[in-house]
Amino acid sequence: MNRLDHDEVHLHIDAPAESLYDLVSDVPRTPQWSPEVISCRWLDGHTEARAGARFLARNKKRWFAWSNRPVVRTAERGREFAFTRTERGGGTILWFYRFTASGTGTEVEHGYRVLRPVPAALHIVLRVLLGVGDLRDDLHQNMTTSLRRLAGVATGSARPAPAEPA
Repeated sequence: MNRLDHDEVHLHIDAPAESLYDLVSDVPRTPQWSPEVISCRWLDGHTEARAGARFLARNKKRWFAWSNRPVVRTAERGREFAFTRTERGGGTILWFYRFTASGTGTEVEHGYRVLRPVPAALHIVLRVLLGVGDLRDDLHQNMTTSLRRLAGVATGSARPAPAEPA
């Protein structure tokens, strides 16, 4: 079993860094590119990204759905959007999008860093109940899919996200 520590994926997207930041920091839009997030909404009266703002994210993997309440950690337009996700029995993970201007577009880095380890028991539950044989690989694939879909949304070439297999 591969324990999580950190990972990231990169993609050049032909869009300005500020526009990409505006997309990913508008958390209610996350289901447009995420293969696992099915809804997001701001909490506690927040309406935009800023450090300390919380949002409710609803995720789904196959038949199992769950919610979590991430907290925005970094909100620097055109540079970085990051949030932490802490769950009982699920550790704490810092998720981020980083943007670097590059030629006619932006190099986007999407990744995570584990701040408090995901318990081994969760890896086993995911394997047995949801067929996730390698959580690190599953998250890597999801991040890759997210950036490809984000590129489609940002450049206007997005196709509807395929339905997740049952």
